[in-house]
Amino acid sequence: MIAEISGYLEAQLAQYLADLRTLSGIDSGPYDRTGANRVNDWLHHRFERMGATVERHEFESVGDALIARWQGSGAAKITLEGHTDTVFPKGTAAERPLSMDGDKILGPGTCDMKAGLLLGIYAIEALQQVKFDDFGELTFLCLADEELDNRDSVPLIRETLRGQDAVLGLEAARENGDIVTARKGGIVLRVTAHGRSAHAGVEPEKGRNAIMGMVRKLGRVQELVQPDSDITINVGTFEAGTMTNVVPDEAKIGIDVRSFDPSVLDAMCQQIEATFREPDEGEIHFTVEAYENAPAMPKTPETEHLEALTQQAAIELGFTVKGAKTGGSADAAYAAGEGVPVLDGLGPIGGLDHSPDEYILKSSIVPRTALLARLLMLISGEKHG
Repeated sequence: MIAEISGYLEAQLAQYLADLRTLSGIDSGPYDRTGANRVNDWLHHRFERMGATVERHEFESVGDALIARWQGSGAAKITLEGHTDTVFPKGTAAERPLSMDGDKILGPGTCDMKAGLLLGIYAIEALQQVKFDDFGELTFLCLADEELDNRDSVPLIRETLRGQDAVLGLEAARENGDIVTARKGGIVLRVTAHGRSAHAGVEPEKGRNAIMGMVRKLGRVQELVQPDSDITINVGTFEAGTMTNVVPDEAKIGIDVRSFDPSVLDAMCQQIEATFREPDEGEIHFTVEAYENAPAMPKTPETEHLEALTQQAAIELGFTVKGAKTGGSADAAYAAGEGVPVLDGLGPIGGLDHSPDEYILKSSIVPRTALLARLLMLISGEKHG
C-alpha cells in the first residue's frame, strides 16, 4: 500500500505544481479578505469534490475559515490544520510569480503555507486512491488570519481542535527536514506613549516628547532579557510624529514577546508592563494592551509518541526525520492548550518564510506527502486497534 501511495503521488506531482502555481498566484495578504476568499473558494470546491462536507465561517475583516470533514469506518478523530493568508501585500503575486531555481520552488506563500495546504489535500487523495478510511472523522481546518496579532478566529480554532485524538500542523518542515515538536508561545504588547505637542522651535519646553519617552522605556525593557533565557523580545513596529517642527504627543510600538514556558512568558510581560507603569522623567504616560499571538506548544509524552510514529513512517518510506523546537508560533499550538496531542512541520521542506526568497524543495513534495498519508494510517490504526 505504501508503494501504491508513493506511486500515485509521483504521478500527481505535475498537477500538484500546477495547483501550487494557482494558489501562489492569488494575493491573500493581511486583511485581504477578497484574496483569501478566492483561495477559500478554490479549496471549498476541491474539498467537496473529494467528498467532504464543508462548513464556512465568515469574519468581518479577514477571509473565511473552512472546516472540511470526511467520515470513515474507524474511530480516530484527526485534524489537519493550515492557513490561507500570507504576509505579502497586494501585487506581490504578479511581481513574483511562481518560479523554479534548481530544486527550489519560489513564490509568495509557497513555504508559508500554500504548499502545506496542498500537501494535506494530496495526502487525503492518496488515501482515497488506496481506499483507506480507517479513521473515524478526518477534519481539515483552514484559517485566514494566522499571520495577524489580534484575531477573531481563536474561539473557532479551540472549539474545532478540542477533543481530537491528534492534530497535525501542515506548516513547512525546517530547512533540514525536521518536524516541529515544540513551539514558543507569544504575546504581543501594543504600547502607546502619551505626551504633549508644542512648537519645536518657539516653545519646546511646553511639550512632552512621546518619542523620547518611549525610547527611554525601551532601554529599560531591553535590560530585562537575560542572555541565557529562552525569552525573545522584538520591537517590530514604531509609529510616531507628524512633522519635525512639532514635539510629538504620541508614539506607538508593537512588542513581540516569546518563550517556550508559559509561566516565564507571563512573568516577562508583567515585568514589561510594570516598566511602562513606572513614572517617566519626561512626564510621559503609557497605556499597554496585550494580545496572545499563540500559546506555547510544549513537547509532551503524547507529542513524543506522534514523533515516534512519524519516524516509523519515514523509515518505511526510506528516509529519516527528527523532531525540533522552534521560536515560531502556529495555530497547531492551540491544540496543546486544549490538551490534544499535536505535531507540526509536516509540510514540504522549505525556508526563508516572509521574505522574497521564500521557497520549498520540489524533491520533498512526494516523500513528505507520503509521510503524512502513512502517519494518518498509523494513528488511525492505533485507535481502531
